[in-house]
Formats: sequence, structure tokens, C-alpha cells
Amino acid sequence: MNLSPFARVADGVRVTLRATPGGSRNAVTGFADTASGGKALKVSVTVVAEAGKANEAVIKLLAKLWRLPKSSFTLVAGTSDRNKIIHLSGDPEALMAMLTGHHPVEDRKP
Repeated sequence: MNLSPFARVADGVRVTLRATPGGSRNAVTGFADTASGGKALKVSVTVVAEAGKANEAVIKLLAKLWRLPKSSFTLVAGTSDRNKIIHLSGDPEALMAMLTGHHPVEDRKP
């Protein structure tokens, strides 16, 4: 059982998410318990779940928040589900250090 939404893999990090499309703001809002007893990062986006637009908005938000290129993100599970797994490609140790030092921050619009 993983008590973190972040898991090292050979070529990067897997991030377990619980997405809320059609929310009032674009933000990482905290953590949620998973059915398997682990943790998921809660992400809210204003875009509705239509034709993959919410998935794109989640990746755009996380890429901006974590200052990573969108090309390093791959949705590996949960295309049409609120529960998702995203793969971040890169050095696992560097990514884990950056991710575990990050606190959820709202994507504020001017």
C-alpha cells in the first residue's frame, strides 16, 4: 500500500490522481484516499469532461505547477474516469525530490 500519490518507476514517476472536471477553479486541492488504501492527488479543473478536454486541462495545470514540459506527461490509466494515473518521464530521484517538496497551489487567473 502506497501512502503517497507518487511512485517511482524505472523511467520516471507515476502519479495517482482524482480529477474533478467542471470545478470552480483550476487547482490541486489536496489528497484523497483510494479504494486500495493509498492516496491520490485531488485536482480540480474548470473544463468539463468532454472529448478529453478535462484530461488536457489537468496535464496543463500540473505542467505549469511543477514547471515541467507537457510532453513529459502521459495519461496511462483513467482516460474517461475521475481516477487517473499519469506517468512523468524523467529521472525518478529528481522528480520525487521535486514532487514531494511541492505543496498544492492554486492556478490563479489574473
